[in-house]
Amino acid sequence: MNATRKGYRALPIYFLRAGMIIQSDVYSWDKRHLLLRSGMTLSEGIVQKLKMLNGGSEAVLVTENTYNVIMGKEMMEIDGFRQAEVKKLEEETGYAGIKTETVQLLDNIAQTGTVNQDSLQAVSGNLSERIESTNQSTILSLINALAPVDEYLQRHCINVSMLNGLFGKWLGLSEEEVDKLILIGLVHDCGKAESPPAILNAPRKLSMVEFEVIKCHTLHSYDLLGEFPEYIRMAARCHHEKLNGKGYPHRLCGEDIPFEARITAITDVYDAMVSQRSYKDSRSPFKVMSMLNRLSGTELDSQLVSVFNKNIPKELIGKQVMLSDGTVGTVSSVDPGDIEYPTVILNNKELKTDRKLHCMSMY
Repeated sequence: MNATRKGYRALPIYFLRAGMIIQSDVYSWDKRHLLLRSGMTLSEGIVQKLKMLNGGSEAVLVTENTYNVIMGKEMMEIDGFRQAEVKKLEEETGYAGIKTETVQLLDNIAQTGTVNQDSLQAVSGNLSERIESTNQSTILSLINALAPVDEYLQRHCINVSMLNGLFGKWLGLSEEEVDKLILIGLVHDCGKAESPPAILNAPRKLSMVEFEVIKCHTLHSYDLLGEFPEYIRMAARCHHEKLNGKGYPHRLCGEDIPFEARITAITDVYDAMVSQRSYKDSRSPFKVMSMLNRLSGTELDSQLVSVFNKNIPKELIGKQVMLSDGTVGTVSSVDPGDIEYPTVILNNKELKTDRKLHCMSMY
C-alpha cells in the first residue's frame, strides 16, 4: 500500500500514547517504511522505538480517520485545559465580572427597548480602568482565547470595546477620546439584543432574508442610543460601511464614514474572525491580520489597518500557538511582509510557518 496516497495525514508522535490501539497502518514520515500494522496496542517501548525508526522526524503518517479519532480526543483534553486557564485569567483580570455586567445590560435592552445610561457608563468605566491597568498582551490573550459559543454577543461587545481602547492608545489619542472609543465598542452591536434569537444564534449561514434582518441591527443600535451624542450613534450605525461604498446601511464611501466607525469596523472584523461561532471555527490572529491586509484600501481604512497590524504582533511574541499538525510552538517573530506565517520555536528550533504547517489558534 502506498503511504503517499490521498487520505493520509501527518500525526505528531507526541499524541501516540501507551494503551492506544492503532486502527490503521502507520508509516514513516519519509513515506518509505511501514512502522506499525493496524490493530497493534501501543506500549511505551513501541512509542520510543517509533521515534528511533522515523529518521528523526516528530511525525508519522496515518489515515485520515485515525488522525481524526486520535486528535479529536486530544483536542477535547486540550480545549478543557485551555478553557480552565481562560476562566482563571478572566477572574484575575476582572473580565468575568464585566461579562456579567454586560449580560445584564443586553438583557435589559432586549426587555425594555432602552439603554440604561447609568449601567452603560458603569460597564464602560470599568473597562477603561481594566484596559489601563492590564498588560496589553494579557488583554489580547483574553480576546484571542477559546470561548463558549453561547457567550457570543456579550463577549463580542467587550472584546471590541477593549480593542477600540487599545487602538486609541496606539493612535496616540487623548484619554477622553480613548474612553469614547471604549464606550462605542461596548454599544456598537447593542441593536442585536433586539434581533430574533433564532437568527442571531443560527448554527449555519444565514439566508438572504435572514441576513437582511440582521443588517438592521445597525439601525436598531442608532435608535436605542437616542439619548447619546450623535458621534456615538453614528459610529454604531456605520461600522459595517465599506470604503468602496459596498457596505450598509447607507453605502457610504471613504471619509464619509465616521472616523470612529472606521476604527470599529477593523476591531469588529478582527474579533469576529478570531472567535468561534456556532456556524464557523475560529481563525488564528495571524490569518485574520492577513485578511485585514487584503481588505485594506477597499473595505477598510488602509492607514488604520497598518496601525492595527503593526501593534498586534508585538503582543503575540512569546505566546504559544497550536500548529496545524497538532504541535504547540512559541511565537518568536512576525515578518510584517508575511504576517500570516510567523516564526515559531518548536523543539528548541526556530521554524518559519507556511501553508503546510501554519498557526491554527493561540494555545
